[in-house]
Amino acid sequence: MGMSGLDIYKLLPKTNCRECGFSTCLAFAMQLAKKAIETSKCPYLSEEAKKILESASQPPIRLITIGRDDYELKIGNETVMFRHEEKFHHPCGIGCILKDGLTLQQNIQNLERLQSIRLERVGQLLKLNLVAIKQTKDTKTFVKTVEEISRRSQLGLVLMAKDISGLQEALKITADKKPLIYPLFEADEKLADLAKRYLCPVVVLASDLEGLSKRVAEFNNRGIADIVLDSGKKTLVGKLWDLTQARRLALKRHSRSLGYPFITVIDEEEPYEKVLSAAALILKYSGIILMDELRIEEALVLLTVRQNIYTDPQKPLQIEPKLYSVGKTTKTSPLLVTTNFSLTYYTVLGEVEASKVPSYILSVDTEGMSVLTAWAAEKFNAQKIAQAIQKNAISDVIDNKQVNIPGHVAMMSGELE
Repeated sequence: MGMSGLDIYKLLPKTNCRECGFSTCLAFAMQLAKKAIETSKCPYLSEEAKKILESASQPPIRLITIGRDDYELKIGNETVMFRHEEKFHHPCGIGCILKDGLTLQQNIQNLERLQSIRLERVGQLLKLNLVAIKQTKDTKTFVKTVEEISRRSQLGLVLMAKDISGLQEALKITADKKPLIYPLFEADEKLADLAKRYLCPVVVLASDLEGLSKRVAEFNNRGIADIVLDSGKKTLVGKLWDLTQARRLALKRHSRSLGYPFITVIDEEEPYEKVLSAAALILKYSGIILMDELRIEEALVLLTVRQNIYTDPQKPLQIEPKLYSVGKTTKTSPLLVTTNFSLTYYTVLGEVEASKVPSYILSVDTEGMSVLTAWAAEKFNAQKIAQAIQKNAISDVIDNKQVNIPGHVAMMSGELE
């Protein structure tokens, strides 16, 4: 909440009425500080105190939603500088920019290519999140491109309009998909009116953090709360500096005007530099990353980096411990035993699929530990394997009693027999 129990206690009526369910106001304040209860439990809390507590209870970085239903992307709501302190909660959106200067057929082909980029890794489906449509021609061409892409798109939309008329017409077509408004012009009042009318998040641009802070305050005064920040075209070092300082100011100094996710547009043309920049920005706090062109090999690298950064470092990736059937198995199919650590299981799965030998894989509950780690912690031994075999009724599934265990723990084979 950003306030201690004693800070909250000073705002309470101090009547000890017990109507909130606690014996004293101090006990109630302590629970509020832990976010265990809501302020509405106190019937005598003043309106001023409610506003202060509600403001303090807001996340330091606002949660922004782009798109709807299956194409929804949530960014922001982060609470730490470093993932080992807790974890990063909402993976950044990765997308590509389509320009209305290309023919409709070219843009449709590019969209289909982007939507076909999918990777299944350790049981998770990785894919791109966004497609941005950038206006480089007249309003009519831009609106036509938006209409065709929106109709076919399975990705969230970003509207990069260079004039207010083009943006207004595009929003009439796409408002139900809740696109992100990315203006390439300055008209704050009209822009705010459109964002309020169509209930869409908007990008606020400035060349530095001070300028961003001032413009955000102006948009807030106009009733706009869903904002994404962009500190302009800079070198990679400059972008990283802005992202890091903004995150630090939002978390450590409680700067509300910088408490929003950032969007970065990468304009490097050389593939290696482009991927390097994007990977660095994934690591350092960018909420959305857009690129002019994105090939499949580049996308797969970035999707893998993003998955690794946004996993919980305190909880290893693990699968459900049970018996898995690979291929058209029979009662004579071999049985392979491994742990329920995702990387270990999917490595074994890949080898089994490559061998084209239908097999059973028994995943033993090792609390997500790898083979040697689990063996050292006595989570993967003969007794645990025997219990898993009995629990999954392996004798009813296969006729033989042969059990294939990892080579690194071959020393337990005698005890297992």
